[in-house]
Amino acid sequence: MTADLIIFDCDGVLIDSEPLASRVFWQALRKAGVEISHAEVHRRFTGYSETDARRICIDELGVTDVDSVFIDASARLYPEFARSLTPMPGIPALVGALPQQKCVASNSTEERLKKSLGLFDLWNEFAPNVFSAEMVARPKPAPDLFLLCAERFGIEPARCLVIDDSPHGIEGAVAAGMRAIGFVDPEDPRVGRHAVLTEAGAVSVAIGADGLSRALDTALSGTSRHARLRDATDLPVDA
Repeated sequence: MTADLIIFDCDGVLIDSEPLASRVFWQALRKAGVEISHAEVHRRFTGYSETDARRICIDELGVTDVDSVFIDASARLYPEFARSLTPMPGIPALVGALPQQKCVASNSTEERLKKSLGLFDLWNEFAPNVFSAEMVARPKPAPDLFLLCAERFGIEPARCLVIDDSPHGIEGAVAAGMRAIGFVDPEDPRVGRHAVLTEAGAVSVAIGADGLSRALDTALSGTSRHARLRDATDLPVDA
């Protein structure tokens, strides 16, 4: 089955924001007296909405002044984005070459999307179809955000294809009745991402822009992934 709408997650798929964001948030937590490693912050908070991140701070880390942590992190984050943020390698060209309709569905706030994705021409590939978790009652892993995308375009969920690097995004897509491709940054320090995304329901997992290009080719052509893997001239989608 092909797709009429391709829905992209933002952080970790379109832009290389997750390492920067987790480092800044780690610094804010440490300033608030939380003893936690950068690696643990990256593992526990990446992919979550701000609402869920606040819950984790309170319920799991015992943070008493959560507002101060988020204010401090925000004050550091946007200048850091302006200095150091880059698109994911190869992704702008891939997105620009897609003939299908496309949009962004992100657990980030609208402000963060404008101050991150909005720094690049990539924004113009999607605007005004950049959807934030603030626009729905429940963020990923709920299906709400994905269903909003389908509704805005007037496309059946079954005709939508989601690209996401988080199990929350994959689970939300599946709950919405959509197919999903898991995306893994080749530089992601977290181990086992292929298994995590597959278990969440991804139809395939792609590493980097080249892998995603092959995965999209398979998904949009309707060709069986196993049949493609029998072709010795083709590389595995998740190699």
